[in-house]
Amino acid sequence: MQQHSKGLLLAITAYSLWGFFPLYFSYLNSVSSFEVLAQRIIWSLVATLSIGLLLGYGNKLLAALKDIKLIGWLGVSALLIAINWLVYIWAVSQHQVIEASLGYFISPVVSLILARIFFKDNLHPLQIWAGIIATLAILWEFISIGQLPWVSLILAFAFALYGVVRKHCVIDGISGMTVETMWLLPLAFLWLGWQYLSPSASLNFGTDNTLTLLLIGVGFVSALPLVLFAMATRRIDLSVVGFIMYINPTMQFLIGVFVLKEPYPPERLITFALIWLALLLFTIGLLSLRKTNISLQAST
Repeated sequence: MQQHSKGLLLAITAYSLWGFFPLYFSYLNSVSSFEVLAQRIIWSLVATLSIGLLLGYGNKLLAALKDIKLIGWLGVSALLIAINWLVYIWAVSQHQVIEASLGYFISPVVSLILARIFFKDNLHPLQIWAGIIATLAILWEFISIGQLPWVSLILAFAFALYGVVRKHCVIDGISGMTVETMWLLPLAFLWLGWQYLSPSASLNFGTDNTLTLLLIGVGFVSALPLVLFAMATRRIDLSVVGFIMYINPTMQFLIGVFVLKEPYPPERLITFALIWLALLLFTIGLLSLRKTNISLQAST
């Protein structure tokens, strides 16, 4: 199998695994979102550290730990990913998978706007229209339903800002996530310790075999797609990966509607229709820019 085909298969597998997250986390709905987050941090560190050492990333991790500036940036990205994780876990527990999927549909457009603000990236006119239409979709959601889709917005902005911060970090995905979970580990232990000593503590870890295994598995479920994604990006163009990323929110949307049977107001269909139109324009604009860049490189 050619490198490109392998990369494509790895990327599709990674985003498909992320797409199945609502099903996995729905089995943890009886557990506090903060406990799920704390266990996710702990076992993600165990998973990424183990996988990183097995794949020979030990020297890269040690080099990263000596770079104070890099560690500082990863501390910021750790905070952003923790916010993203917590809101997502809470959204699934509150049967708001559809709204969470909307956040991941919006995320590429938010990333586009932030790239323009922070990195002065060139935008295709169609991408500008994509941003305008995505903004109109949020306004429609506010007008028609009477409230902002705050779960979607937090997920989209936290993940997009996470991408901005990680762009400053010259580090592989496995080592990066290892350092991020190292930053978050003291907070996870502090919260678990506080709950353990509290008279009204209701920790589930260790009290039920199924829940305990699921909580341990959260870390490895979080790490596996990241490993596959890192392997994919070495084999195929990142722009191709950008198109495949829509597998994740599409699967989450379909799972929310057809598997978890979440109710949603009919007005939200217009929101999604506008977002899908924005993503279509975003994709066409991205392709056009890519062709232009290739032509310019060929001419020089």
